[in-house]
Amino acid sequence: MKILSYNPGHDGAVVSLIDGRLELSIEAEKDSNYRYSSISGSNVLQAIGELHDIPDVICMGGWWPRDHHESVVGSTNHVNYRGIGDEDIIVGERRFLQKATRYFSSSHERSHILCAFGMSSVPVGTPCYALVWEGELGAFYEIDEVSNIRLIADVLDEPGNRYGQLYGLADPTFPKDWKHARLSDAGKLMALASFSTRSTPTAEESKLLEFLLDPSYQGLGSHEDITGVPHYNAGFDDPEFRNFAGIYSDALFEKFHRFAKETLKPNRPLVIAGGCGLNCDWNTKWKQTGLFSDVFVPPVANDSGSAIGTAIDAQLYFSGNPKVEWDVYSGLLFQPNGTFEADRYDVCDLEFAEIAELLENDLILGWVSGRYEIGPRALGNRSILASPFHDSTRERLNEIKQREQFRPIAPICLMEDAARLFGCHQESPHMLYTYKATTDALAAVTHVNGTARIQTVTPSSNQNLHDLLTAFKARTGYGVLCNTSLNFNGKGLINNIADLDAYAVRHGLDGFIIDGRAHLLKESKRYQAYLETASISAPCFGADDRSLRT
Repeated sequence: MKILSYNPGHDGAVVSLIDGRLELSIEAEKDSNYRYSSISGSNVLQAIGELHDIPDVICMGGWWPRDHHESVVGSTNHVNYRGIGDEDIIVGERRFLQKATRYFSSSHERSHILCAFGMSSVPVGTPCYALVWEGELGAFYEIDEVSNIRLIADVLDEPGNRYGQLYGLADPTFPKDWKHARLSDAGKLMALASFSTRSTPTAEESKLLEFLLDPSYQGLGSHEDITGVPHYNAGFDDPEFRNFAGIYSDALFEKFHRFAKETLKPNRPLVIAGGCGLNCDWNTKWKQTGLFSDVFVPPVANDSGSAIGTAIDAQLYFSGNPKVEWDVYSGLLFQPNGTFEADRYDVCDLEFAEIAELLENDLILGWVSGRYEIGPRALGNRSILASPFHDSTRERLNEIKQREQFRPIAPICLMEDAARLFGCHQESPHMLYTYKATTDALAAVTHVNGTARIQTVTPSSNQNLHDLLTAFKARTGYGVLCNTSLNFNGKGLINNIADLDAYAVRHGLDGFIIDGRAHLLKESKRYQAYLETASISAPCFGADDRSLRT
C-alpha cells in the first residue's frame, strides 16, 4: 500500500509511506523556511517528484479550515481538531494523474496518538496509554488490544500555551493582552527552568500559580492586576524569575503526574505526543516515576509528526496495521547546486581523523551528511559541531546562532561512552531525555544544573557520525562533540549550498563539511591559526604548499 499524507497547517509536512515503511517526510520549515511553516505548493511538488508510483491513498490531517464558514459548520475534505472515534474519519475517492485513488482524513488528535503509537515498539495487542500534550490538548488516552482509542480524561487544557505564557510575563517586550505566547517561548522557558535553585513558591507566587494553572486557560491580560504579580517584566536574567520558572515547570508537570498516579494502571507502556513531548526534563521525569513499563517519545512529537500519524491512521483503516518501520533520517538529500563563492574556501576531501583534528583545535564546523533528520532537532545530519570542553565554545555557538546565552548546547556521544560520562545506560538517539554529567571536563555541553540533553550514537544509528566521534576520541579521550542545529535564527535546517555558504560567512563558522568534502573558510582566524601550528600537513595542501593559503 502506497500512502501520500500531508499536514497542511502549523509544522506542515508531506509524507510517503510504502508497505508499512516511512520512505520520505518533507517538512515545510526545512531548507531555511520559517519555523512552524504551513506546507506550500513547492513542498507538494517536491514530494510528488520523489514518488515512484501513483499512491493508493491520499491523506489530509485535520485542523486547517480554509475559511470561517468551514471552521464553524465542518468540512467534507478534512476532520476537525478533536475526535478519536470512527465518526472522526472521512473516507472517499480522489483523482491523481487522472487515476482513481482513495482519500482519507482524520482528526488532529488522532494523528498525534497514532504517530506516537505507530512509531513505538509497543506490540499490537498490548494495551498502553497515550499522553497528548501540546498547545491546545492535554489529555490521557487508552489504546486497547485491537488499537481502539478511548479518551480517559482531559487533564488540563493548553499545557503548551500555559508553559510559554510565563516567559511572556517576564519579557518586557511581550504584549500582555495577547492571549497566547509566541511559539518559541516554551523552548526558551525550558532552558531557564534549569537555572532554578528553589522549589517552594512564595505566597504571592502561589497565587500566581493558581492563576496560571486555573482549569480554564486565560491570557495574561485577564489577570485583575497583572502589573502587580511577581516577575512581571522582570527580564530573563533575574534569578528569582529563573527560580520560579523551575517551580512552575514542576507544578505543571505535577498536574499530569498526579492524575496518572491516581488513575492509570501501573506497568503499562506510555507513548507521548504533542509539542510538550520535546521537553526533555519532563520526558525524563515520566521515566523516573516508575509508573510505566516503558516510555516512548517520537522525534516528531510536535505537529511535524501529524502527517505521519494520519498516514498510519489510514494504514490502520485500510489494512488493520497501525505500525510502521522508520528511520529518523527520512528527509531530503542536501542540494549542492547553487551559486556561491567557492574561491573563498580551501576545498578538499578529508578523512575523519583530519576533521577530528580541526575540531580538537577549536574550529566550529557545519556538518552535512545524507538526508536531513525529521522533527525539529538536529541529530547529526544538519548540525554545527564543535569541541565540548570549554564554556567559551558554548558562548561562541550561541553567538553564531544569534540566540540567548542561557540556552544550552547538547552533546552527541558514542554509546559506549554514554554511561561513563553521562550515566546513560540505554540508547537515546533522538535527544529527548536529560542525563547527569559525571565529569566537569565537558563544560560546553553541560547545562547549569549539571544535566545534558544527550544524543547517543552507534554505527547502526549514524555511521558517519560514529566514525567522526571515534576519531575525536582517539585524539582527546572523549567520544563527545557539541551538536546544535544548522539553521538561521527562526528558520528550519539549512539544506542547500547557497544558504550554507551565506551562513558560514555571516555567522562566523570556520567552514563546513558536506559528506566528507571540506570547505574551510580562508578568512577564518581560527583556521589560519590552525595552519600555523598544525603538527601534520594542512588538510587541503601538501607540506610544501602552505603559502598558497593566502
